[in-house]
Amino acid sequence: MTTTVPNVIFKTRVRDESIGGDNPFRWQDVSTDDIFKGKKIVVLALPGAYTPTCSSTHLPGFEAKYAEIIAQGVDEVYCLSVNDAFTMFQWGKHLGIKNVKMLPDGNGDFTRGMGMLVKKENLGFGYRSWRYAMLVDDGAIVKLFSEPGIADNYPEDPFTVSSAETMLAYLQA
Repeated sequence: MTTTVPNVIFKTRVRDESIGGDNPFRWQDVSTDDIFKGKKIVVLALPGAYTPTCSSTHLPGFEAKYAEIIAQGVDEVYCLSVNDAFTMFQWGKHLGIKNVKMLPDGNGDFTRGMGMLVKKENLGFGYRSWRYAMLVDDGAIVKLFSEPGIADNYPEDPFTVSSAETMLAYLQA
């Protein structure tokens, strides 16, 4: 595993009221440095938007614990998935996510660089992120909570160590 986050460009969409209309968004490239440089960041990475555990527990757990995580000196919490910007935006909106920032890794470049890109062809997902959470300080990975069993086409979706509760306990220790 890498000791620093991969250097990539994320293709994101941001609200821009000057555009007007029903879709007031524009493309914005966001670099790894834009997110991590000089900041303490928590990232939760998951297999996919709208999928069961990701939607019912993983992302909502970090949203619920957001204020407590930030109170531990964390600057921001990001949810990363190998999904496009449109899907990540709509999923966050669907779940009522107000605090956790949605980070699309549509091409899987960051996830590949993390060594966390796995095949999920057994579910028809193609390539996706393995489930994990990590604390990053100025681009350096301080702590990684990766679910056990990382493998292509893993028959289960483990969710044992990458929860908001685990991250918060680590931050408070």
